[in-house]
Amino acid sequence: MKEISEFQRKACTIAMLGSGGAGVMTAAEILLRAAGRAGYYGLMTKSFGPQIRGGEAAAFVTLSTAPVDIQGDQVDLLFAMDWQNTERFAGELHISSDTLVISGLPGAEPPAIVAGHQPTLVEVNLKAMTRSHKGTRPNMVALGVVAGALGLAQETVNDLVNERLTAKGEDAMAHGTAAIELGYGEAEDLDFDPLPASDGDTPRWIISGNQAAGYGAMRGGVRFAAAYPITPATEILEWLAPRLQKAGGLLVQAEDELASINMIIGGAFGGAAVLTATSGPGLALMSESIGLAVAAEIPLLVIDVMRGGPSTGIPTKSEQSDLNIAVYGLHGDAPHVVTAPNSIPDCLFTAQWSTHLAESMQVPVIMLSDQSFGQALGIVDRPAELAFATRRQVATTPAAADYQRYAATLSGVSPMAIPGTPGGQYIADGLEHTETGTPSSGVADHNKQLEKRLTKVVDFDYGNHWAEIEGSGPAAIITWGSTTGPVRQAMQRIDPHGERLRLISLRLISPAQPDRLAKALAGCGRIMVIEQSQMAQFFGHLKAQFDLPIHADLYARPGPQPFRADEIAAKLEDWLS
Repeated sequence: MKEISEFQRKACTIAMLGSGGAGVMTAAEILLRAAGRAGYYGLMTKSFGPQIRGGEAAAFVTLSTAPVDIQGDQVDLLFAMDWQNTERFAGELHISSDTLVISGLPGAEPPAIVAGHQPTLVEVNLKAMTRSHKGTRPNMVALGVVAGALGLAQETVNDLVNERLTAKGEDAMAHGTAAIELGYGEAEDLDFDPLPASDGDTPRWIISGNQAAGYGAMRGGVRFAAAYPITPATEILEWLAPRLQKAGGLLVQAEDELASINMIIGGAFGGAAVLTATSGPGLALMSESIGLAVAAEIPLLVIDVMRGGPSTGIPTKSEQSDLNIAVYGLHGDAPHVVTAPNSIPDCLFTAQWSTHLAESMQVPVIMLSDQSFGQALGIVDRPAELAFATRRQVATTPAAADYQRYAATLSGVSPMAIPGTPGGQYIADGLEHTETGTPSSGVADHNKQLEKRLTKVVDFDYGNHWAEIEGSGPAAIITWGSTTGPVRQAMQRIDPHGERLRLISLRLISPAQPDRLAKALAGCGRIMVIEQSQMAQFFGHLKAQFDLPIHADLYARPGPQPFRADEIAAKLEDWLS
């Protein structure tokens, strides 16, 4: 009999659907926060069309007594406030005959993607209830129904609703409480197993990948940010703006991506640790100025929250298809660093580490997050406090006559004078230069500076942070970013003790670490690479940069549909057989 993981045993996945403006995202977030207060782990992901306003929306919430970093294989409870454009979620709504479907529109015919699986269907007349209790809102009634079905304490849900409505006054709070009461009353007649008992005493964080990335960058020392809003990275800026100000820093909303990247280059030149946040289209616009930062050795962090492409693509969905532009998208020989988190909590660590790398090496770092991390909200254990000792080498008292800003040191990193430092004047632009910074087209100068810029990135000691390695089996799965969670969960299902499989999830995408990867693959007889891009960009990068000891198989597909653990598990079972 196949073993099942703790996640499978204890998890429950809820989907809430509705038209744009129906409030399903608000209801789902309150549900998640109520579960967090009750001691559960959880994950909320959002799915909606690319329109600015209106349209359809779906929120998916998975709750468990064990850590959650992916959604469940199927939906256990579906609450549809209406069925408008539900077919657009066909790739994400995994319904079975075991699913409890609650329709907020009595008499409405569920779409084929739901009805075809013959689930249990219950109707709740949201319109009639809210009409008979004036001031109540349908989404709050729906929240009460779902929370009641799950067995969450009504008092906890009421407290959260009141906190959300405090600014609107006592009447709004009373209407919210009444709506929750109506929903809990409806839930009493539902045949649905409540969540298992949780550890309600352990404090946890509720945080999105974008919030975690912003916080990690601030932990790393970032005090200046400039950016132009773009989906799905905007929440990083919204989170940072007030917090940077409280910490003595500043965020500037630039007029476009070209302005934002040049603003942070100026901020870094002036001595601040800096970042900008964008997505694929913005990164494309920034590429020339990132090359300037490479040439002038200006430290900065660019967080690219990837979305489906090319061009405008699918702004509200995820895909791992910016790897090539991040690694290879700068003209000339332009060594820089590319990193990638592998979970929502790891967005915090990787942003902090990336800031450390940028400052330590005086180099641009591009961090590749994605929509599935950035806009998801997770209940996670409190991340550990981490400190990185090495900081930017600053020239404090250079000799006025011969300050060599770009001196060819053994490490490739030279002290960087802050403007106003006596004797520390130098030219910082995109032209090739001598060690003092004087523009030069000489062969010797060019070769010396090329070697300097390459040395500091290639020879830097990245330590054990370059990858996450789990299991010790003879078959290895190499992956990265948001694909890590489904792969990890699939491995736990088919090989819970790590005897057949091992996972290698790269956090450092570039520069390549061939010796470390060779060591991690020691004893492996088979390799599979798993990624979410049509053109297998990660697989191509591995083949170009690493001397893989054996042939590697590939499982790659594009977004926007996220990987599921059962999909990966089936692929691995077939691969191992």
